[in-house]
Amino acid sequence: MAKRKNQKRSNKKYQVKNRRLRANHQYKDTVFRMLYRDKENLLSLYNAMNGRNYTNPEELQIVTLENAIYLGMKNDLAFIMDMNLYLYEHQSTYNPNIPLRNLFYIADEYQRLVVQKSLYSTAIQKIPTPRFIVFYNGTKKIEDRSEFRLSSAYENPTEDPDLELRVTMLNVNEGHNSELMEHCRTLKEYAQYVARVRKYAAEPDIALEEAVERAVEECMKEGILEEFLAKNKAEVIKMSIYEYDKEFEEKKLRKAEYEAGRKDGIKVGEENVLKRFIEKRLRKGMTLEEIAEDLDEDVMVIQKLINDNNEVI
Repeated sequence: MAKRKNQKRSNKKYQVKNRRLRANHQYKDTVFRMLYRDKENLLSLYNAMNGRNYTNPEELQIVTLENAIYLGMKNDLAFIMDMNLYLYEHQSTYNPNIPLRNLFYIADEYQRLVVQKSLYSTAIQKIPTPRFIVFYNGTKKIEDRSEFRLSSAYENPTEDPDLELRVTMLNVNEGHNSELMEHCRTLKEYAQYVARVRKYAAEPDIALEEAVERAVEECMKEGILEEFLAKNKAEVIKMSIYEYDKEFEEKKLRKAEYEAGRKDGIKVGEENVLKRFIEKRLRKGMTLEEIAEDLDEDVMVIQKLINDNNEVI
């Protein structure tokens, strides 16, 4: 019990420095973030994640940066517990750049938590240990648990980087991480709700608005997030429509980018093959006109490829 009291005092010792940051109110919240803004729900998730049995939600010290916007959506939850600073982030898009984003985020967090003048004292300034968790529920097939490292983005990889940041990604789609789901009812029911929305949204004859409303009504009748949905029904419907519509648009964008990249890749590949053919014929002493005739290409095209190759060299 004494240890718990000591931890509680430690959780409350950090004074958040109010920095004058420009607020951005042009964002859309997410259902996940709204669900876990409730301290009781967040505590149940924390307990399930860490094998704890805390019962007092007030032991959580919320330190979420309220103006941290990514792609127009607020999708983060930051809090201090047990001398650790947790950054919980919800993502429906698979993104390997999460460690870099979290590096920027944690730097802002520490600036707010640390008294600046103490950095120049002879005593070490203690800070809460950072923990980075992403709750992923996109449609891309991934393992139950993945890890991303900041060092994966380094131009010059090293086995022992001076700066490292690890992010754990948990797949919270229905049917994944079953043990975690069994220990956190809200997370399990959230996964069921998302699966229901996607199920009806995939039906060709149902409009997105109707699909979301149907999912909400069914979940309430079946006791899935019943209290949360009853209390926030209208807002949840709006958020879900926006989230699913955004997810759909991102899929179309990625498909378009893939097709464009594929075409560009084919073009570059063909040019590289042609350049190798040209090089071989130049080494044989063939003239520009002879090469063009031999490869059935225009002289100007051959000249351009030779010039491009010389610029690279």
